[in-house]
Amino acid sequence: MREDFFEVDRLVEEHAKLYSTACATAWFRIEKKKPSLEGYRAKVAEFMKHFEYTISTFPSTPDAEKFKEHARKALEAEIAKVLAGQNKDVEKRHKYFVDYS
Repeated sequence: MREDFFEVDRLVEEHAKLYSTACATAWFRIEKKKPSLEGYRAKVAEFMKHFEYTISTFPSTPDAEKFKEHARKALEAEIAKVLAGQNKDVEKRHKYFVDYS
């Protein structure tokens, strides 16, 4: 039987778009910097990694360990996409931030 991790899969897929780009943009605004695309991606990935703490707070049961492992792998895959420039939302947000702010 395949585990149902729909909720965390959706969360991880949208994490960069909904949380990490907002945090990265705010961070660069406060620093009064216009980041390079690579710098922006790195900051988004840094904020995405904060989700690892949330994952770690789940109980230590066999089912929870399966969940945590799945969530970590999904998060790593999404971070790799961001760093490789394969997340269209991050790319779009960087362009908008640099061109219009």
